[in-house]
Amino acid sequence: MLFGKENPHGGDIYGRKVRLDFSSNINPLGTPESVVAAASAAANKLRHYPDPFCRELVAAISAYEGVPGDRILCGNGSAELIYAFCRAASVRKAVITAPAFSEYAAALRSVGAEVAEYMLNPNTGFELDDGFLDFIAASGADAVFVCNPNNPTGRLAQSALMKNLAVLCLEKNIRLFADECFLDFCENAESLKNEACGNDRLFILKAFTKNYAMAGLRLGYCICPDRALLKKMSEQTQPWNISTPAQRAGIAALKETEYLEKARRLICEEREFLSESLSALGFYVCPSDANFVLFHGPCGLDRELLKRGILIRSCANYSGLGPGWYRAAVRLRAENEELINTVKSICEDKKWQKA
Repeated sequence: MLFGKENPHGGDIYGRKVRLDFSSNINPLGTPESVVAAASAAANKLRHYPDPFCRELVAAISAYEGVPGDRILCGNGSAELIYAFCRAASVRKAVITAPAFSEYAAALRSVGAEVAEYMLNPNTGFELDDGFLDFIAASGADAVFVCNPNNPTGRLAQSALMKNLAVLCLEKNIRLFADECFLDFCENAESLKNEACGNDRLFILKAFTKNYAMAGLRLGYCICPDRALLKKMSEQTQPWNISTPAQRAGIAALKETEYLEKARRLICEEREFLSESLSALGFYVCPSDANFVLFHGPCGLDRELLKRGILIRSCANYSGLGPGWYRAAVRLRAENEELINTVKSICEDKKWQKA
């Protein structure tokens, strides 16, 4: 748990009155009933320790992803795997994009690693370009972290660029940490998992958190051909880090293929509505391929929304952004409309002009 520090992330609905949470990028359809039922049914096994090898869960992930089970390691959420990777891989210097998920830099600095940031350009919609490859080649780094689609921008990198990145890292003996936690929300997106067959430098991160709205259960996994690395990562965590309810819920979730397809269709439609509505208010909105949108608006907008029970993610603490940058998750139409109407009302009341 956090102690003696501020929470740097969204989703903190505790200790304050929040009726609509747009700060956490969770599947807007909510947790599938089958997943809730599976977790609840596990209650009669609570007297026993969880399976420390996650046997059934790993088998289910293996079948779902089409990769051998000995390339899979599960974690107590994706964050645990990020920290375990940094410790096990003995990272000395890493390249990350800016902005990017803050736990990459936090985990790297916790092991004393140097962090080199590749600044994404807001004038090009924070798109990842070929200059990233040149930056890596000249960096002297032994690890590269890239989130695809990126958090908080929502931008999906071109498939060709990602494949070239994987080849470059293999040639340069650089570990490539590819975070694909939001990839399943994107249409026509291509995972790097097929590249992992002959590339032991490739590490792919995935999670149940966003896809199946399981944030409270904490369950993530990774795909990596380097079994020695996975073994070292396992040694960085305690044996029973995945609870029995989380394991059973994960197995049930992987069967919810229609649920995920329905969510993709909904997100595509509602993301367009949210982006167009925010743009119509005069805000800059970053083009997004994910289940959230990054936008720039008046400073203090997040505080005014919270007064009205609506929580959005202030991105002021992201490297490469600053005050006035916000991220809003894509939710159901009625909720998205309430967000837009409330923002519009605040802007009119405060006489805020175009950001």
